[in-house]
Amino acid sequence: MEPTNRAFGRARWICALLAPLVAGCVTGPEADGNLIVGLVTKTEDNPFFVTMREGAVERTEELGVELRAFAGRFDGDTDAQVRAIESLLAADATGILITPSDPVALLDAVGRARRSGVLVIALDTPFDPADAVDGTFATDNFRAGELIGMWARTSMGASAAGARIATLDGAGTQVTVEVLRNQGFLKGFGIDIKDPGRMYDEDDPRIAGHAATMGTEEGGRAAMARLMRDDPAINVVYAINEPAAAGAYEALRGLGVEDDVLIVTIDGGCEGVGSVAAGDIEATAMQHPVRMASLGIEAVVEYARTGGTPGNTPGLDFHDTGVALVTDEPVPGIPSIGTERGMNECWG
Repeated sequence: MEPTNRAFGRARWICALLAPLVAGCVTGPEADGNLIVGLVTKTEDNPFFVTMREGAVERTEELGVELRAFAGRFDGDTDAQVRAIESLLAADATGILITPSDPVALLDAVGRARRSGVLVIALDTPFDPADAVDGTFATDNFRAGELIGMWARTSMGASAAGARIATLDGAGTQVTVEVLRNQGFLKGFGIDIKDPGRMYDEDDPRIAGHAATMGTEEGGRAAMARLMRDDPAINVVYAINEPAAAGAYEALRGLGVEDDVLIVTIDGGCEGVGSVAAGDIEATAMQHPVRMASLGIEAVVEYARTGGTPGNTPGLDFHDTGVALVTDEPVPGIPSIGTERGMNECWG
C-alpha cells in the first residue's frame, strides 16, 4: 500500500486504496502516534456517512489523535469492513467506530478486536446482541420510524384506514437498523407488526409491497417504479433514508402522481429537510451523525486514559443521540419542528 498525501486545513490526510476497501487516514498536527482511532462506515459517498466522517475528523483534530477512516464500496460490503477491522488491528488501533453493514456477519471480526483489547463502538446501526460491542451511539431508530408513522397516520385522518403502503427498505435482509425503522414506522401507522424484531411478517392488507433500495437514490427510483407497476393505488411511502426517498419522489413525478402519494423518511440532512420544505417529502426524522462520531471519538480517548467504557441511556441498551420529527404540517400530539428550524439544525 502506497499512501499519498494532500493538505486538508491544518490536518494531514493520508489516503490509500485497499481494494475492495476505501481507506484513509487523518492525523492531527499534535497527534499522539500511540492513539489511533478507526472509523469504518458502510459506504464512502452517502451524505450521512460523509458527514459522520467529517465530524470524526474535526473531533480528532481537536483532541490530537489519529483517525484512520475506511468504507465499503456499497451498502452490504461486509468483506470490506472485515478487512478494515483487520487493518486497524495490525495498526494497533486503540478503538474502532463502526456502522456495520451486517452486524451478524461482523460478530467474529468484532469479537477478535475486543479480545485484543480494542474498544469497539457501534455508530448508527446496533449489533444484536447489543453487548457484542463495548457501546453504541445511535438514533433510537424504532422511535424515529414510529414518529414518522404516527405523523403519517394522523395527517391522513380517516383515509389512513384505506391506505396503500409501500416500504422502501435498505438491503431488505433483516439488518438491525432496517428492522427498527421499518417496524417503528408500521407500528406508528397502526399496523400489527407481529414480531418487532423481524420485517415482512405482517398480514395487514394495507401493506401493498416492499422493496430493497440499498439506501440510494437510484435504488429508491427503481424500487418505487416497480412497486407502482404492481399497485398503482399506493399512496403512502416509507423510505429508509432520504436518498431512497428522493429516488421514490422522482419515480412518482415521472408517473405524474407525486401529489397523490405521501412520502416519509429518516435522516435529517439539509438536502432532505429542503425536500420537506419544497413539499417533495412530507416529513423526515432528523438524526445527528456528527454527534455520534464525536461521542465515539471521545469514548476511545477516555478508554485510553482510564479503561472506562461508555454508558447507555437509562432504559435502553445504547446511548440515544436524539431524533426530531421535521415537517411543515404539524399534527396535535406529535412533537415536531418546522423546516426553518430544521435547516439550522440539519447536517450535510
